[in-house]
Amino acid sequence: MANPATTSVLEQEATKATAPRIAVAGVGGYAGGELARLLLNHPRLRQTPPVFLGRAGEAETTVSTHLEDLHPHLATPGNRKKNEVHPFGWQKLADSGTQILFLATPHEQSREWVPEAIERGIRVIDLSGAWRLHQTTNRAIYKLKDANAEHAAQLQAEAVYGCPELHRDEIRSARIVANPGCYATSVILALAPLVQAGLVDIDHGIICDAKSGVSGAGKAPTAKTHFMYAADNLSAYAVFGHRHTGELLEQLHLQSDQIQFTPHLLPIPRGILSTIYLRLRQPSNATAVTDVLYSFYQRSPLVRIHATPHLPEIQHVVRTNFCDLGFALAPDGKRLIMVSCLDNLLKGAAGQAVQNLNLMCGWNEEEGLL
Repeated sequence: MANPATTSVLEQEATKATAPRIAVAGVGGYAGGELARLLLNHPRLRQTPPVFLGRAGEAETTVSTHLEDLHPHLATPGNRKKNEVHPFGWQKLADSGTQILFLATPHEQSREWVPEAIERGIRVIDLSGAWRLHQTTNRAIYKLKDANAEHAAQLQAEAVYGCPELHRDEIRSARIVANPGCYATSVILALAPLVQAGLVDIDHGIICDAKSGVSGAGKAPTAKTHFMYAADNLSAYAVFGHRHTGELLEQLHLQSDQIQFTPHLLPIPRGILSTIYLRLRQPSNATAVTDVLYSFYQRSPLVRIHATPHLPEIQHVVRTNFCDLGFALAPDGKRLIMVSCLDNLLKGAAGQAVQNLNLMCGWNEEEGLL
């Protein structure tokens, strides 16, 4: 029988040998902080912790800080500061041997930095919307500008939409993974099995009523996200114009007049609940709908399906990496309501990014996320 101590050392060496060098740029935001937490606790990265880099626009001469200063909840026992946050610089990435770069940066910054990263042989997982949309008309909402439009178009063509439940095989070998939007994740995961099975009466139209906690708007305060506006309130916004709509159209292969997505701001810190109203092409029953969902997600460890009539709730997914799905079918067998819940900072952002990392590295999809 092998010596346990020897086995432990061998396991550590194997982990060290197979783990790529990882960096995170833009670690100061909400999603960046959650990403740092997940990576620091990832079992494959214990011997090779990530390199943490500052927010977009910081000069290389900016004084360095520590992760624990930006996110005090990540402090270690004794309040020791272990993880330095360096100003962003390509030389720092080169010196550290970075192989995979997470970008938790504004859309414009990600659009600028990805071509440089690819040129340097660094694979990218981008949490912004810069590379999610392949159709120019859908991407126009971001008002992105490319220094080299032809090269950007080539990179856009190879960028993989980072929804593991839909594109896990393409993600494994991708150089650019465009992490999905939080709202888009909740709606796409609810609808994809039914749309792909041909069950939905697309021409009748789909209505998505989605509600998110305030952290979905990012860390920078605005007039609509400060306490006096958001508390004790519920408001719709970006009606007929939310930037995640294009993701729904492209990933579900729908036309703009076939789906209506309306987001709302909830007076809670985090979490998304999407209620989706649709009609089926033919009358069905709860067992048949359940079978479609289970069949589609049989290889998806981070999607949980509720047995009807039980429906997901935000309190059951907040601070987890799961997306919970449930449904209610009308007595006529044709009117179906899907309910989808997730944590917008985890399954809707950082958790999904780590899920993509696992696929790109050939690890189990759920490692470090359960």
